[in-house]
Amino acid sequence: MVRGYRRLRGAVVSIAVAGTLAAGSLVTGAGPAVARPAPGEASQYLVFYAQGRQADALSAIRSGGGVVEAVDAKLGYALVHGPGTAFAERLGASSSIVGVTDNRRVGSAAALPAQGPVSVPAVATPAAEVSAPAQGAFPAAASSSQAAAAATRGDPLSARQWNMKMIGATPGGSYAKDRGSKRVLVGVIDTGVDGRHPDIAPNFDRRLSRNFVVDRPKDSKGKTLDGPCEYKNCKDPADVDDDGHGTHVASTIGSPLNGIGVAGVAPGVSLVNIRAGTDSGFFFLKPVLDALTYAGDAGIDVVNMSFFVDPWTFNCARNKADSRAEQLQQAGIITGVQRALDYARGHGVTLISALGNGSTDLGHPTTDKDSPGYPAGSERDRTIDNSCLNVPAESRGVISVSAVGPSKRKAWYSDYGTEQTDLAAPGGDPTDAGTSLKGTAREILAAAPTRALRKQKLIDGSGKPTGSSVVRDCHQGKCSYYQYLSGTSMASPHAAGVAAILISRFGKPGRGGLALSPARVQELLYATADRVGCPSSGSITYSVSEQKHLCAGPTSKNGFYGHGLVNAYRAATAKH
Repeated sequence: MVRGYRRLRGAVVSIAVAGTLAAGSLVTGAGPAVARPAPGEASQYLVFYAQGRQADALSAIRSGGGVVEAVDAKLGYALVHGPGTAFAERLGASSSIVGVTDNRRVGSAAALPAQGPVSVPAVATPAAEVSAPAQGAFPAAASSSQAAAAATRGDPLSARQWNMKMIGATPGGSYAKDRGSKRVLVGVIDTGVDGRHPDIAPNFDRRLSRNFVVDRPKDSKGKTLDGPCEYKNCKDPADVDDDGHGTHVASTIGSPLNGIGVAGVAPGVSLVNIRAGTDSGFFFLKPVLDALTYAGDAGIDVVNMSFFVDPWTFNCARNKADSRAEQLQQAGIITGVQRALDYARGHGVTLISALGNGSTDLGHPTTDKDSPGYPAGSERDRTIDNSCLNVPAESRGVISVSAVGPSKRKAWYSDYGTEQTDLAAPGGDPTDAGTSLKGTAREILAAAPTRALRKQKLIDGSGKPTGSSVVRDCHQGKCSYYQYLSGTSMASPHAAGVAAILISRFGKPGRGGLALSPARVQELLYATADRVGCPSSGSITYSVSEQKHLCAGPTSKNGFYGHGLVNAYRAATAKH
């Protein structure tokens, strides 16, 4: 996931190969640093009111000295200015109020940060990476002959996509049966999507894409946060991704089979950027609510959520270790996101989420050392239990996905749980030695924005990759870039792509495209997944983390794999 998901709590943070955290990779629960206001200082809040109690709530807000700026009747909350923490606590005493959350940046995407001394051998550089591109050049469009060759042999970098082979997304597999329809809209709620990348552009729907965040160059202490404002009002266009996480996710879902780079699970679908994550990889509550509501209103069929909403890795509405204001903040996150998810699902959106990169049994959590991840430095050890929720992975109506490595072993970083794991998918794992693959080749390769790679110093001034985590594919003197990443953020887009194939096949005309109820998509996803049982020993002990993870449940539904490993070929050939 991305920083919202363990800084990636929402979005799964990918593991950068060679022990370096990929720039912009998001980790659940972490958000940008913002100082808390002084007791008498006015702050902005999202105040969630009980069903049918809007008038009472607005009265309580005004009586407490708050100023109502706006009301969102769809999700049942008011945007309010009020005099500091004491104001929030007073509101919590009203029976009409169910949550009061600071309107700050509170979320991130999830890519897995490197932990421990993981040795990553170098990968040989293929001939396609030899020629250097001109500064800022984009690859030429694929020729008809390139596209025709790709249909039978795959794209130039397909040989590196063990993940697609694992789920049957190959020229001899699902690509020959159903690649997904342009009428199916897959929303990527993430850090943005590079809509100009040659392996994204053919399937990118710029008209429907939106950006719900504004860049913040610096935090309240003057430290660099999102970097300089490149566009008017610090708001990036809807085809920009300065982080790279969202582009990687979108590429895995639907990069076209076009003779360039890689191909996605569903290379024929439409990709819609619904940006809720910042350049620095944080996901805050308000943009997440806006993104989910928009998905419902815009007729999006599937959304991928590789993030969690900061600042709490686990949201506990009644934890005695937290202050009353903190309890209200967490209750607001749980309530607000659930309402937004219900709204989107009620409007036909299938909800797919990364499970998280905390290496935790979510059914039996005991401690949370990462919260609150915002403001920076606020983290403390908390004793928690299963009443505390990882949002949105543990929210109702969401299909949550764990990650596996190339041998199908549950990835060491992946969260798990018999209640929480719905499906499994390839997410990459540099420590999985169960195949002949080495180092970075054990991760997931997908498209990456040139500008983000240059900013992260993953390519040099001439355009040459500086390490094995980046691959360059060149045609006619122009090149595009691809990056190896690991995380549950990388796993969930595989499930989103398979869901898109199912909607393409079984959806009926509606909402301007094809429509299939989320409940039916879920049934078909589970029915077409490959059942994978728990390890024969019942557990796995990971040398990289020195942790023992216990797998519980039968082959039909267990804590590591849920209902099974997603299978694109079975989805493309299944009977209704």
